[in-house]
Amino acid sequence: MNMNRKQTLTLVGAVLLTLGLYFGIPMAKPTKQKTEDQASGPQEAPLIEGYSTDTVLTLSKSRLTPTQLNQITDLEGKIPVDSTLKAQKMEAFHQLAHFWREDIRLFEPYIWYESEAARLENSEKSLTFAAHLLLDNLQQEGDENLRRWKAIQAKDLFERSLILNPKNDSARVGLGGCYLFGSISAMPMVGIRQIREVVQRDSSFVYGQMTLAKASLLSNQPDKAAERLTTIIRLQPNSLDAHLLLAEVREQQGDKSGARALYQTCLKLTELKELKKALEERIQELSK
Repeated sequence: MNMNRKQTLTLVGAVLLTLGLYFGIPMAKPTKQKTEDQASGPQEAPLIEGYSTDTVLTLSKSRLTPTQLNQITDLEGKIPVDSTLKAQKMEAFHQLAHFWREDIRLFEPYIWYESEAARLENSEKSLTFAAHLLLDNLQQEGDENLRRWKAIQAKDLFERSLILNPKNDSARVGLGGCYLFGSISAMPMVGIRQIREVVQRDSSFVYGQMTLAKASLLSNQPDKAAERLTTIIRLQPNSLDAHLLLAEVREQQGDKSGARALYQTCLKLTELKELKKALEERIQELSK
């Protein structure tokens, strides 16, 4: 049985951030996108709303024990009402983020408070850090409403960071990714356009190439994805995620030997026991 897209992207997610494994987030079933060459339309498009933040926090709290809920209530009570107490408010947000992440191990409330602290700090570093966490996580999210909520939060953070530094290509590509993977617009090709502008200016920008490669996979364009992934491997020969995705593409194209060789290369590029086991099993299946 062929490894499907969901399985391969799960492996890639484990390599890139391990956020899905850490927080126990299920893998999303990507929605089909239009082709890269069909990118057209206005620069902005109406957003499709997901959950409100209140809904997300309420759902998160519904999973707490009475003791945990009391702890969260106490921490929330430390948030200053006075808007001039910026440092104290940021500290309260960080404490809440830490509690949700370390003690409760829930991503959504953790990243919300991390994002709120970043908005208060308003530095390019903090804004892009939170935005990229959201973008990477939403690509594994199976709940469409949660995925949209995460994409809208990430979009806001990327836009704030770009106000501070319009030349931040990583943030520009990330913003495009929010449209591509977040299901927040009826015209997701707005995202493709933003990413392509960066890649056309700098074809060696790996993050942009990878994002477009994933978009090509979602839109059932394996040949185009293979081109971009081959470029990434040429630029970064030790890129594990590029090898994994290209192996998937070779499987889609019916090239078992090519896929097997790529998975064998992946074995040399990782020390993760769980990933090694999955790769070895897949190599055996492809050898039959």
